[in-house]
Amino acid sequence: MSAPESSWFNASYNNDTGGSCIKIAPLLDQVGFRDSKNKKGPAVVVPQAAWSAFLGPATESNITV
Repeated sequence: MSAPESSWFNASYNNDTGGSCIKIAPLLDQVGFRDSKNKKGPAVVVPQAAWSAFLGPATESNITV
């Protein structure tokens, strides 16, 4: 997946302590996510519908993504 660096944003759960952090990139009909500390590392890309299906229960459980 190739997305410009400006497309990636920090997930809302990120913090400044260097813990578990991801960056998210909205694409046309997909969503990419990757380790925020490894810009050149691999990214996982899923269909928009799968991302939405994941966020629904996560949001309902008061989990911040």
